[in-house]
Amino acid sequence: MTDGLAWQGNWKARLYERVRERGYESLTAFADARPTASLVALAEELGPDDIAGVQVFSGLVAEAERNNQVTRLVRGQFVRELCTHFPEGWPAELDDANRFEVAHALGSWIAFTPETHKERAKQVRTALLANPPPPGWRPLGPKDELLRMLLPDKDA
Repeated sequence: MTDGLAWQGNWKARLYERVRERGYESLTAFADARPTASLVALAEELGPDDIAGVQVFSGLVAEAERNNQVTRLVRGQFVRELCTHFPEGWPAELDDANRFEVAHALGSWIAFTPETHKERAKQVRTALLANPPPPGWRPLGPKDELLRMLLPDKDA
């Protein structure tokens, strides 16, 4: 993708037009239909030449805030990051290489977490590193039981 094209014109209108063209009423519904796809993959599906992953995330955050579902969004982004870094699920052992990759995945996730939820995300990171989930754990969406236990809904 040419980054410059993504920012030309009214990118928000373009983003939502592409979502509607694919039969979805919201960007959240579009993303929910692809719960393990990265933000980049979502953007490429919507417009490989003129939609960027950060634009998709911006739209998802706006919708989550409007619908009081930011915690759900944060869990969903966790799923996307984990699936990107560990497509086969949580590693069986946290050797140096896997520990680095887990730290990278969790760091990316926290970077995308809205400020209102960053502290909670850091607590989840600490909990996962102290008590890793079972090997192969691969949440497939924001409703994953372990994720909901670690990051329960507290949105108003």
